[in-house]
Formats: sequence, structure tokens, C-alpha cells
Amino acid sequence: MAKSTNKPAKKCCSIDEEIHKPAVNISDDDHGHSDDDGHGHSHDLGDQSKVQLFAPAVISFLLLMIGISLDYYFKPEWFTDNLRLIFYIIAYMPVGLPVLKEAVTSIKQGDVFSEFFLMGIATIGAFAIGEYPEGVAVMLFYAIGEIFQTLAVTRAKTNIKKLLDQRPDEATIIVDGNQLLKKAKDIAIGEVVQLKSGEKLAIDGILLSETASFNTAALTGESTPTTFKKGEMVLAGMINSQTVSLIESTTAFEDTKLSRILQMVQEASSKKAPTELFIRKFAKIYTPIVVFLALAICLLPYFFVDEYIFRDWLYRALIFLVISCPCALVISIPLGYFGGIGAASRNGILFKGSVFLDVMASIGLVVTDKTGTMTEGVFKVQNIESVGISEEDLIKYTAAIEHKSTHPIGAAIIEYAKGSETNVEVSEVEEIAGHGLIGRVDGRNIAVGNTKLLDKLNISYDKQIGESAFTIIAVAIDNKYAGHVLIADQIKTDAALTVAELKKLGVRTVMLSGDKDAVVQAVAKELKIEESYGDLLPEHKVEKMEGLKSPNLKIAFVGDGVNDAPVVALADAGIAMGGLGSDATIETADIVIQNDQPYKIVTAIKIGKKTKQIVWQNISMAFLVKAVVLILGAGGLATMWEAVFADVGVALLAILNAMRIQNSKF
Repeated sequence: MAKSTNKPAKKCCSIDEEIHKPAVNISDDDHGHSDDDGHGHSHDLGDQSKVQLFAPAVISFLLLMIGISLDYYFKPEWFTDNLRLIFYIIAYMPVGLPVLKEAVTSIKQGDVFSEFFLMGIATIGAFAIGEYPEGVAVMLFYAIGEIFQTLAVTRAKTNIKKLLDQRPDEATIIVDGNQLLKKAKDIAIGEVVQLKSGEKLAIDGILLSETASFNTAALTGESTPTTFKKGEMVLAGMINSQTVSLIESTTAFEDTKLSRILQMVQEASSKKAPTELFIRKFAKIYTPIVVFLALAICLLPYFFVDEYIFRDWLYRALIFLVISCPCALVISIPLGYFGGIGAASRNGILFKGSVFLDVMASIGLVVTDKTGTMTEGVFKVQNIESVGISEEDLIKYTAAIEHKSTHPIGAAIIEYAKGSETNVEVSEVEEIAGHGLIGRVDGRNIAVGNTKLLDKLNISYDKQIGESAFTIIAVAIDNKYAGHVLIADQIKTDAALTVAELKKLGVRTVMLSGDKDAVVQAVAKELKIEESYGDLLPEHKVEKMEGLKSPNLKIAFVGDGVNDAPVVALADAGIAMGGLGSDATIETADIVIQNDQPYKIVTAIKIGKKTKQIVWQNISMAFLVKAVVLILGAGGLATMWEAVFADVGVALLAILNAMRIQNSKF
């Protein structure tokens, strides 16, 4: 249940503090969750909290409407002088007192020229010159702006929390054959957790059941269930899709991959984009300047204007102060970046800071590894050519022999055969180092290996098969060539689309790999990557990266984030693929793609561009509107109502614009 509070909403000059509080505190309560953001606002505002949030503004609004009706419509004789002043002061207090308190607190902390101070001066000044309704209205609309700010920040935090904090509070463990309910945070390493269909896993562990299907959407953004086999790692936050499964815990609750990801999201906002840093510095310089300019507008005309009326020039100065508040900028810019981080998280992409949103928006070159990035990193049978024997018999005999091998290529053939070799008799299997295997299957002599094995056994074959860029497993039966099996690392289904979409975005793709050059060139040709290099050691990759760098070119490197650490260091943005599989990738990379889909690179660039676009829209809108109304206000052509629009109205528009990114589809 959401917590309630009587504390006033934080105002926009503290938006950076508000937004950059951890989106989720993973150790605040018994379950590792926290419903409060540290300012008295729950991430998921309940009905009571919403009433308390809106109540001051509603009360002031109703009293203001009554006051305006008495002033301009009913006009009773008793509603004058002191009684009128007291009524508007009462209307002012619900929204004004919290701001004035914050102003005093800020001054005590050494921050004199705060947003609270500006609004306090402007509204009290309006009362001083008898403009009571306008004084209340300015503070009221300011409070409404703060409500929208609070709702926007709360929504952004709630989206990330709902997305990521998927850990259940309790789990069922098996002890001596009995089922016991235990708090997730108390589950010890080595304990066996029973997970029923539809339940979320609380810890990381090894699957003990033969197979299990899990929905991994909370971690990878993928809604399609993934099937895991016995002995494979399953992670906290995954949802069991089918039968009851058993998992042996391998990590403590606070050390799960999901906890590490949550921690990373919490820390992400501390790495601010240059635009954010500039606006923060700008506001600190800008605010004192406008205060002194307001004083100048009020006092200097005394020396230059023949009929100087203090009240009129004070009113202009107050208008100038209201207009000049940097609320729209200070609110919307960090909120825009925070929304970008949230949108990326929803798509299974984790940015380690808003600075990398800016980097991805400007990427001109993506340098990618091959194995595990553009390819599956798993050997699979791609093609079978048989001579004088059926393909079924060829693969049956080959798999029967390969059962005696531990090589991953042999495992690929066995997986492809899917048990067809189980009804055969295998004997006299011998491994010839660097060549392959020979043996007898159902009484026939079988040789399985590379072309060197056939040469060694003086078996004739089509020499063209040795020219393939991929791995060829040649097969001879009774000393005669019987065909071959082509084995290759399978290209990911969305790899070609990724390269094509990057090209549409004006981003060039280069492939660097330690695999043999012929294989790299074949993969690059299929993916339509124009520049690729193989046979590269880590130091050679560094040399290639240095050759690709130029002053005006932003480069992203996509790989495993561990073996390619030197290359990642050279790149402007290091992107780790399938980061859930490795703690080191989470530590090393600037951006972590939680599944193995290369298309997420395109998504990350689009999110970066959209975030930057929205941020600059807000900056341009705020400066343009404020500049126009400032000039009109200084010239006496704008009233306090135009000033309210220039400050609070623009802030509201900026907030709504910044919130768009959270609803965008990429």
C-alpha cells in the first residue's frame, strides 16, 4: 500500500535531487523493496496521497474563485479593505506557505536565489501593491505545476520499478521432502526452491528439473517464453510458464542479476548528460542576474522617467521575476533524460547514465564483434551433402561416431541427429589428433573429420569442399567418400535487419573478429557489412579501432564487454550483448542489452535521438516564450497572467512533452 504524507511536494529547483533519487531502493524493507522515494512521495500514489497532493491547490482555487466572484460579480460592500486582504491571504496560504518555508530553508542553506525565493518575492510583492487575486493566482498555478511535476516523476519511477523490481517477497523451498514458505531475502545458497506455474523466481539458480519454460520479459523485454534445460542458469524475475520446477539457489537475494541491474538503474542518473550539467550551472548564474535585473526595472526608471510611479514599475519588476523563473528548464531536462532511461529499460536496454543517451543520439559508426553479437555463438549444422547414401544414414553414422568426441562441433551434429543414432552399435572408436575420428558402426568402417583425415586415409573426394569458409566435416564409409556436413555459427535472425536499419539512420557498421578471416568475410557479405576484418588478436582490434576514430565521429563498440575491454575503452559507448549472462559485462559496458538481439542497438540509438529531440524542444520552447514575454513585461505590455503562462504554463507543456518518451514505441 502506498504511504501517505503531509509533507509538501518538492519544488522544481530540487527536481534534479527528486529525479535522481534511486528509482528503487533494494534494501529499505524486509523484502528489499521501498515504496517511498525519500521525499514522502510513494512511487505508486494511493488515493490518500493523491488527495493530500491535490487538496491545497483545490482549496486555494475554490477560495480564489469566490474572491474573484465577490470582486467582479457580486461586489458586496463589506468585501473591502482589511477583510478582502484577509480573505485572499487565507486563499494564498495552502499553496504559498510550503513555498515560503522552502525559501527560508534554502536561504539558511546558502541558496538565496532559489525558485522559492523568486516566487515568494513575486507573490508577496503583488499583495504589497494590492494585486491580491494575481498574487494568489501566480502561486496557485505554480503549485499546479509542481503537482504535474510530482506526478511525472512518480510515473517515471513507477514504470521502472514495475518493470524491474519483479522479485517476489517469499518463495517455497524444499527441506527433507517438505515444502516450507520462506522470505526471499533469507534463502541460502544451495537451498532448493520449488516454483509453480505462474510464479516468479526470487533468486538466481541452476535448474534441477529436466526442462522448464520461463517468461523472461522482466529482464530482456522479450515476451516469448524461453526453454531452459537441466543444469542451465535461470534468473530472479523470470516467471515459470508451465509445470512445477525445482531450482537450486546459487546466489544470495541481494546479489542476484536483477538486484545488480536495479542498482545500475539507481546509479544511472548520477552520470548526467552535458546538457543537464550545463542547465544546472546556467540556472545558478541566471537566477541571481534576473533578480538584479528586476531591481533595476523597478528603481532605475526613477532617474530617467518624468512621471515615475513606483507601484507601476514594481508591478513590471514582479512580472519580470515570475517570467524569469527557470522552472521549465530545471524540471523538464532531467525528467526527459530520466524518461529516456525508463523507456530503454522497458525495451530491455540499460543505460548507465543519461550521458550515454546523448552519445547514442550522435553515433556515426557501430563497430561490432561477430561471435555472440551478430551470430549465435553456437555451432549448428547448416547443410548436408551425401554421396551414394541417404542424408538420414549419413547423419546417423556421423553422430554415432561423434558421441565419442567432446568437441563442440561434434555436439552440434549430435543435437541435429536428435537420437537417430541410438539404435546402432559403435565400436573401436579412435581419435586421430587434429584430424578426426575413425571407428565401426553396425560393422561398417566410418571415418569422420576434416579433409586432412581423408588425405591421410588416401580417400578421394571433391577438393572444392575444402575451399569453404565454414567448417566441413567429411565422412567416409568403408573407405569411400560418403559426403560432408557443413557446420557454422548461425547468424542471428535480426542481424541483417539491424545492419540495414543502422544504414537508414546514417550509421556505418564495421565488423572486427578474432575468427578466421574467410568466415568473417562470409558473414559480413551475408549481412551486407562493407568493412570487416578477421584473424584479429585483442591488440589488433585496438589498432583497427584507433584507425577508425576521428574527432567528429562518435563510435559504439558492441561485444561481450570482457574480452574486448581495451576496445570498449576506446569507444565512446561500450555496448554489452546478452549482459544477463555475465557479471563482468554489467560492470564493463556503458550500455547493457539484456537479451541477444542486435536490433536493440538500433532501438538504443532511436531512444537516444528521441530523448535529445525532446530535451532540445523543451529548451527552445522555454527560452523563446520567456524571451518574448520578458520583453513585453519590461515594456509594461504583459500582465501577471502572461507571466504565469511564461513560467508555469511553459513548465507544464515541457513536463507533458518530456513524458511523451515514456509512451513512445521504438
